[in-house]
Amino acid sequence: MTRTALIVIDMLNTYEHEDAEALVKSVREALPGVTTLLEHARDSDSPVIYVNDNFGEWRSHHGEILRAALDGRHSDLVAPVAPDENSLFVVKARHSIFFETPLAYLLGQLEAERLVLCGQVAEQCVLYSALDAHIRHFDVVVASDAVAHIDRDLADAALRMMRRNMSAHICAADEVTFDSRRSR
Repeated sequence: MTRTALIVIDMLNTYEHEDAEALVKSVREALPGVTTLLEHARDSDSPVIYVNDNFGEWRSHHGEILRAALDGRHSDLVAPVAPDENSLFVVKARHSIFFETPLAYLLGQLEAERLVLCGQVAEQCVLYSALDAHIRHFDVVVASDAVAHIDRDLADAALRMMRRNMSAHICAADEVTFDSRRSR
């Protein structure tokens, strides 16, 4: 049996950064895919893990990160994907969800072998996280309609790289299964 975990990357965002305006439109387009994945993962009792940037706030924890995002100017992009009481949370400071975080240990404790990645940004954090998951021997799935981008051309190239170089399964969110008896 393969245990699948949903990883929600950087969706708790205040959108107060240089690329925010370019990103917001894409997040709106990706939001239905992310909510579909959250619903399916939660319905199947699969682990849902939010891995989110701390935006340089080294005294923050997940509640403060969520509150800042909900109080931000685009709370409508955060509220639909907010963690529930069963969600797990890992704070990161760099692009990869694995870089100097306890995520690999947590996934080992959960006996997860397959990771479904969604969130932002496809050509940055999602790409680097998919690579780091691949080199750690996880099966990687990326829901292409559940990842936001800043630059569409770079995002498309990143998705192709994930498929070709990292053996990632790229598909639509509604095609992703969380049934542990299936491999994809």
